[in-house]
Amino acid sequence: MPTDRKPEFFKGYQLKVGIIGCGYVGLPLALRFAEAGHKVTGFDTDPGKVAKLNAGKTYIEHIPQTKIQQFVNSRHFSATAEFAKLGDIDAIIICVPTPLDERREPDLSYVEQTARSILPHLHKGQLVVLESTTYPGTTEELVLPILEKSGLKCPIAGGPENENIPVDFFLAFSPEREDPGNKQFGLAQIPKVVGGLNPPSGRAAQALYGQVVARVVPVSSTRAAEMAKLLENIFRCVNIALVNELKMLSLRMGIDIWEVIDAAATKPFGYMPFYPGPGLGGHCIPVDPYYLSWKAREYDFSTRFIELAGEVNTAMPYHVVDAVANALNDHKKSLKGSKLLVLGVAYKKDVDDLRESPTLKIMQLLQQRGAHVDYNDPYFPQLHKMRHYDYSSMASVPLNAQTVGSYDAVVIATDHSGYDYAAIVDAAKLVIDTRNATRRQLRHRNKIVLC
Repeated sequence: MPTDRKPEFFKGYQLKVGIIGCGYVGLPLALRFAEAGHKVTGFDTDPGKVAKLNAGKTYIEHIPQTKIQQFVNSRHFSATAEFAKLGDIDAIIICVPTPLDERREPDLSYVEQTARSILPHLHKGQLVVLESTTYPGTTEELVLPILEKSGLKCPIAGGPENENIPVDFFLAFSPEREDPGNKQFGLAQIPKVVGGLNPPSGRAAQALYGQVVARVVPVSSTRAAEMAKLLENIFRCVNIALVNELKMLSLRMGIDIWEVIDAAATKPFGYMPFYPGPGLGGHCIPVDPYYLSWKAREYDFSTRFIELAGEVNTAMPYHVVDAVANALNDHKKSLKGSKLLVLGVAYKKDVDDLRESPTLKIMQLLQQRGAHVDYNDPYFPQLHKMRHYDYSSMASVPLNAQTVGSYDAVVIATDHSGYDYAAIVDAAKLVIDTRNATRRQLRHRNKIVLC
């Protein structure tokens, strides 16, 4: 491998790009680099995923199988579980999970293990980029020391005076901005924030990503890039918490919060609509605020605003369960012993993504209070054991008038576009709607409880 590689090398054609983690973030990124003409290797510890990818098959609903087949057949993409192949890679991009542990503190074990997997195969002139969402300082405090055990150096240095500082390898952070199922903004159209550990690393990462996205946004450091990602999602978390709290107040006041939001959204400046729901889902918004709150304690700083938003959003599944219990009570039914059908387990509509889905918590709470719970979700015919839940014995029940009518209540937890809400309301004895999915249903309004 070359020892005097310059950042401009990464503007070149047919680079060897390695993506570690072939999930909702890593796989679309791998296919985008393959589309740009590079030789891409996807690394994953799951042999089932590796086998499917090499056979040209998909396991993510919104990623077409034909696209994977195209790049496998053209030899621009392949997958492997053999991390020794990292030694032949020019640029390594880390796209592994960064969940919370049982104490809601950062779990960086996947990032740490990935860095240790790269270590034996790191070579001069190689670029390593972390994309996994994390707290400011992770790249330089966790990833860098592990990689430098190789004997290779990547100095921490910012500013124009270090524009040509010598480095053995390049290290950068570029936060993922993947939004599964978003048909308006694909990976190629979303600007990419990039922060290098030093100016050469920043330029190398900018050169790499400049080939696959419309716009690269350089920032001064990896810490700034890490903080930018947290700001994006904490902004959403805080505003969703605000509207969730206003929803609960509006329910007590007899005001339709969705009508209020629509009215406010007509203001052409100074307002952006956010919508209430049964809780936060997805990998980012429920998790990211806690990463910053945890890191802030190192600086004797309490992120009270962020923590309050987290408390409000975490309470929403409990609010939903209370609403179900109250609605059943109004129909002379007890929650304990009732038969409930939950519609939608994905964390948002029209995606096959369960990560941090509030529906899972709602189902758990309903079961704990003695209800018999079934679910339907066209994207999940069968559930499996997860980090905090074990629904491996549950399968999606058929959705027809007879089935719907056999339950004491139907809980709309995820508003998939494929559901026939008019037919559901017609057949159900009672509907608890957490997403305002039944807003346009004028028949049987007396059956519908918005919460």
